[in-house]
Order: sequence, then C-alpha cells, then structure tokens
Amino acid sequence: MSLAAHLEDLGRPLIDEQLAHPTVAGIAQGTLDEAVFRSWLEQDYLYLHDYVRVFSRLAWQAPDAHLGDLVDLAHSTFHDEMELHRSLSAEFDADLEGAKKGPACVAYTSFLLDAAAVYSEGLAALYPCMWGYSTLGQRLAENPPSDPRYRRWVDTYADPAFAALTRRIAQMIDECGADEKTAERLFLEGMRHELAFWDVPL
Repeated sequence: MSLAAHLEDLGRPLIDEQLAHPTVAGIAQGTLDEAVFRSWLEQDYLYLHDYVRVFSRLAWQAPDAHLGDLVDLAHSTFHDEMELHRSLSAEFDADLEGAKKGPACVAYTSFLLDAAAVYSEGLAALYPCMWGYSTLGQRLAENPPSDPRYRRWVDTYADPAFAALTRRIAQMIDECGADEKTAERLFLEGMRHELAFWDVPL
C-alpha cells in the first residue's frame, strides 16, 4: 500500500466525523443557517490565502518533477477556489476582506506554514485539506442539497478536476521519501484541524 493510501485509511473515521458535524450536515441538507455558512466562508477565504503560501513554500523546495504540480495547485487555489468564495460572498453577505481569523483558522494555518518548512512534512500536513474536501464533495454529491448555493459548493469539491489535483498530491507524497510515522502524525493532526474548522466563530 502506498503511503498516501495508508494515510487515507487512517483519515476515513475523521471524514465520518466531519460528515456528522452540524455544519457539514446542514450543507448536505441545504438547511444550514446562513450566518454559519457566512462565517465559514470568511474563515476559509482567509485560510486559503495561507494555503497558497504553503504551496509556494513547498514549490521553492520541490524537486523538478514536482515543481510544476505545486505551481499549478497554488494557481488553482488562488484563482479557482478563492473565486468560488468571492462568488458566494454576495449571496451570503460575507465580508471577505474585512474578516479576521478565528482561533481555529489561526491554529490550522500556523500548523501548515510551520510544517511546510520541511518538504515531505508539508505535503503530509496539507493532504487532509485536499483529500478531505475531495472526499466530502464526492460523498455529499451522492445526495446533493436542493439549495443551489450549497449545491454549487458541493459540486466544486466533487468535480473530477479537483479529485485529479488531489491525486497529484498523493503521488508527490508517495515519491518524496517521507518518514511514515512523521507523515502519520502530521496527517492526523491536519485531519483534527479540519474537523475543528467546522466550529465557526459567530
């Protein structure tokens, strides 16, 4: 079993915990309080700025075979994923530019930026976000919400193109020579941050 596949096995119980979280369940049902999603949208927009910085920091260290992938991932996050947040912000009256990081966002982004100081460790730390959202999107798309705004969010992360980006990260993890125990620790810590991030500040 590849290292990325092993990490995914470890992470599946935490995916189930996310699916049971009231915020995720509310998105799935299309009934989530708009104030909760507005807050999540603002926090995730701030998070994504640092996520782009993580990709950029890793790109600086990357072997030639991975450099283009990381540049592509940074570009896709900055231009495509953040555009989703900008397009949804008007529908939820979100203040993306005026928002301040809550405790979960500060803790998660600090963890990722610190982990990215070491190439293999940064890849393991960021994989919960890519793999987690791809997996959540695919699971939620099996019975998508009727609210078109939440449906658009689900469709973004269920998109095969997003799954393809996730597979590129998995390949990098398998090729980077990471220490398995260190990768497990960082991946599981990232998964715990993912779960905590759904507790949005109001």
